[in-house]
Amino acid sequence: MTASRRAPSTSTLDSAAPVPRRRRFRNLLAGTVGHFVEWYDWYVYGLLASVFSAQIFPSGSQFASLIAAFLTYAIGFVVRPLSGIMISPLADRYGRRRVLSLAVSGMTLGALIIAFTPSYATIGYFAPALFVVARILQGISAGAEGQSAIAFMVEHSPANRRGFYGSFTNMASGLATLAATGAAAAVTSIFAADALASYGWRIPFLIGGVIGIAGLILRTHSDESPEFEASTLVEQKSAPAKLRQLLREHPKAILQTAALSAPAVAYYTWATFLPTYANLTSGRDLSSTLAGSVIGLVLLVVVVPTSGYLSDRLGRRKIFPIVGAIGMIVLFYPLLLLLQAPGFGVYVIVAASGWVVLGIWQGVYPTIQAELFPASVRVSGIGFAHQIVIALFGGTAPLIASAFVGAGRPMYVAIYMIVVVALCLIVYFTLPETGSRAPRKIVSETDTIAAVMSEDSSAAAGSAPEQCKELRS
Repeated sequence: MTASRRAPSTSTLDSAAPVPRRRRFRNLLAGTVGHFVEWYDWYVYGLLASVFSAQIFPSGSQFASLIAAFLTYAIGFVVRPLSGIMISPLADRYGRRRVLSLAVSGMTLGALIIAFTPSYATIGYFAPALFVVARILQGISAGAEGQSAIAFMVEHSPANRRGFYGSFTNMASGLATLAATGAAAAVTSIFAADALASYGWRIPFLIGGVIGIAGLILRTHSDESPEFEASTLVEQKSAPAKLRQLLREHPKAILQTAALSAPAVAYYTWATFLPTYANLTSGRDLSSTLAGSVIGLVLLVVVVPTSGYLSDRLGRRKIFPIVGAIGMIVLFYPLLLLLQAPGFGVYVIVAASGWVVLGIWQGVYPTIQAELFPASVRVSGIGFAHQIVIALFGGTAPLIASAFVGAGRPMYVAIYMIVVVALCLIVYFTLPETGSRAPRKIVSETDTIAAVMSEDSSAAAGSAPEQCKELRS
């Protein structure tokens, strides 16, 4: 192990010097706005693909153009786990702030490329090629974003508000889904068909680019995580070495993190396929089901931070992931069965009920994942497990659901989700309690830090144990 020889700054380690409220708010805003940008740009592509597909991917039929647009969209899902595995150790080696700034830069650049790419009629094959480049950039960015943002938010939080701060990542995702849906609905209703196909669809991407620039400015002026800075006092391993250390020393935490992420199969089904499922199985109008889903998403945005807030007071493991998982197992089958009944109100009840149990799970799992790993491999651990699971279960959820419906077995959609969540529930009973009653230390290697600093100066050695107390506010 190669130790860093620089002395710690008081602002980094001294728990007696609380972070000013204004700086803490700026850091919280930097993490939240950047995360919002990542998922706004991610979702708006899928919502508007049917509009721009013929302009960028012209073919003999509208369906073939749409397939080409969605295949390009899928490239981002392919890149995400690769990015998560390769870039996450860089956040543990060089810092969360740097990786988060790079992530929002890539997503913003991808959105601006899409917004300003001329049509196929103007530049030929360069048009779809630029879209592919944009989606690769966005896939790399998304693969680096989630786990880095989780670590950044939790590590900047007071010890007694980690659950609340950690919930802001998923709250930002919910807000991004709402904003993307609202932007798509606005341009499709404001512009005539010709204007929409020519330039109207570009406006939501341009808005995403502008917000992304603001997010980049916030992130570049934010503070680095104090826990990351403390961990660098212990070791400065290379990124590949950190990944090897993660796999060697934390296999159980990796499994637990994967189980915490796997209910994404239900999230992606509820977010992207439930309106289509209701349309195909009960003949509901697609526009009304989209409106009903928006109502449910508003409820999600409320439930997520509320769950995070309560987890700081009631504990995390025994209530939130377990209760959320049991709720999914008990409710998913009867909820999809209830969709056979007519009425807009029925759909709203189904969508909202699903979002409530999903919100209970979503509000707490990012913080638990962060608390399962020491700061030195935290982003690597979350990224390795989370991004692979998202690609396997989240990215394929609508496809598998479509296959079940197409085969005449629509209720298999519920059974598939229930089986995945039930397997996760078994793992949840092995989780440690990581709420505020189980205080987090800045690093676990306090004695090692003291030993390292004693080599530099006896004064530093005397103060290190005191400086490396639990991070509290």
